[in-house]
Amino acid sequence: MCLALPARVVAVSGVEMATIDLGGIRKIISIALVPEVRVGDYVIVHVGYAIGMLDPEEAEATLRLFAELAA
Repeated sequence: MCLALPARVVAVSGVEMATIDLGGIRKIISIALVPEVRVGDYVIVHVGYAIGMLDPEEAEATLRLFAELAA
């Protein structure tokens, strides 16, 4: 089973790297698979790689659901 999480891009550095924010935790990931990503976009992250982009409303709804499950 795989788990991929939605995260917001807070910085793009270089051609294939970006910093994401996931619940206050920031991590540098590869955006080689989605090079069109820009700051403010939401991506699906799996093992350090952005594997797709998400609609902002869908990403925020998913993050709210994860927060409810964690509470």
